[in-house]
Amino acid sequence: MSSMEALAPTTERDFAMLPREKQDVYKMIQAVHIHGSPDGPWFFIVARNNPANGEKQLLGITDTSMLRPQVFALQDGSVKVGVIASERQAINAMLRRMAEDGTIPARYADAYWNARGGSYTDGGAFVFTLKGDEGAKSLTCSDKFGREVSVPGDQYHYEPLSGGSSLQLGASVVQQFHELGVARTGPGLFECIRPVLRDGSFDYVVSVLEELEKLASRDETSFMFVVEALTLLNDRAYDTGVKKRASLLQLYDDALTRLFSSISLLGSTGAGGCARLEWKSRARLSLPGVDGRVLVVDGSSFPVEGRESLARFLVDCYQKGWRRLMVYNLRGHRFIANGLGPRSNGLRVDCYGDVGDYVGSGVDGAEVVVHGAAQDQGAQIMKYGRLVVHGDVGQAFMYAAKGGDVFVLGNAAGRPLINAVGRPRVVINGTCLDYLAESFMAGDPHKGGGFVVVNGLRPSVDGGFVEQATPYPGGNLFSLASGGALYIRDPHCLLSSDQLNGGRLAGFTLEDWGLVKPYLEENERLFGVGIERDLLTVDRVVLSPSRVYRKVEPVTMQELK
Repeated sequence: MSSMEALAPTTERDFAMLPREKQDVYKMIQAVHIHGSPDGPWFFIVARNNPANGEKQLLGITDTSMLRPQVFALQDGSVKVGVIASERQAINAMLRRMAEDGTIPARYADAYWNARGGSYTDGGAFVFTLKGDEGAKSLTCSDKFGREVSVPGDQYHYEPLSGGSSLQLGASVVQQFHELGVARTGPGLFECIRPVLRDGSFDYVVSVLEELEKLASRDETSFMFVVEALTLLNDRAYDTGVKKRASLLQLYDDALTRLFSSISLLGSTGAGGCARLEWKSRARLSLPGVDGRVLVVDGSSFPVEGRESLARFLVDCYQKGWRRLMVYNLRGHRFIANGLGPRSNGLRVDCYGDVGDYVGSGVDGAEVVVHGAAQDQGAQIMKYGRLVVHGDVGQAFMYAAKGGDVFVLGNAAGRPLINAVGRPRVVINGTCLDYLAESFMAGDPHKGGGFVVVNGLRPSVDGGFVEQATPYPGGNLFSLASGGALYIRDPHCLLSSDQLNGGRLAGFTLEDWGLVKPYLEENERLFGVGIERDLLTVDRVVLSPSRVYRKVEPVTMQELK
């Protein structure tokens, strides 16, 4: 504990939020060590060995200033794995390699999270402790305060049948899938499959996916219907029963990859409404020929950055006239949907896999959809357009953004929307770690300016959404902002004025509700976060918006004197 407190001291409001006994201990540690505490930005990953008690530890300690990202992950299966890295995509790359080697059952973690440096909530540091001898080992994870981090213990990962075969679906189930395919109702199929995902075995789920792939092979309409349905299964929160979601995500990703890879290469005989390109066939890039045609790009062999990067190739696709791009096998590729130029209206880019830093940065008109989490510096200096992220976003999200309609299913790490101006309109269903909308300069939201909605929710194991411990845990909220507004779901009035620095709490009016409601309706369509069911219901009672949301607005220059 002393090492972690010396390297990432808990100070200011976070210190005041600690219990008195912790304050006394930390005050003594800081008196000795704080003169030697390093300046940020940094994070430490420290390995520690204690032969006396047979413990080996890996410590992740996050910079108190929150200028460097740090991501933690935990997978609990036949082997328990804890990981610390600067980015989620780096964690997934390691887990992928371990899964391919057969060391672990899935290439996704059961839980990912960011630390908030020096905080009262988790201390900004986590410790993975390995105990035991060669015969019996155990791995635990705890934060700086000793509180254990765990994942649901009553779920299991997928272990394929030894024979490699799946279960046989009943004729009525198959017929229902085909009828929904004719009606082209991907959401209807998603609702049809949800009970299977809760109650069925992994092998039954595999059978469902196999049947959907057969349906996709019928024609192009059926193909796009199945892609839509599998994408919803990948993106949405729902009850998975005793099955680990990480294993289900791997099954969906494998199915989507097989479907995308089955598309004929551009320029081949038989290539119709969809065509595909990969690194080896990139020279075949040509005009779409037909409006509405979809180009599917396999990113696996493209460089992650540089002159021949996937990002530059996608710009070439756009300049050739392609307006619908679907990119799969992303492996940390940076700058996706950057460099498109002004007024890229009409372009949509769907991203499958692990996007790298700067996704959607500088967008001016295009729509970018990330089917998973985004990394750091996403949507920086975004001017106009739309970004949808079906997961978390990383550090410095929407830095200096000038506009855009943005929807995030999960959390934002530190320093989101700093120096944003103009008309960014953002819905974040999770929370933000610290420094949200510092120096926000987005005008009057009721006269065309910008705003941010923070709902402070997280998906629950039963597929619903529940409140996080606090809607916003950090300080420096709306620090020195001169325009715009924050609308924070805070029915228990946990947000306090000492978290602000140049802003003030104000009443949430009917005019405010009229402004944000259309965005929350779109948020419900995208993510399934119900306005009445999940946002306005508190302790099983539906409340008025003014009792659920609180507004943070800037103070005037005269008031600051």
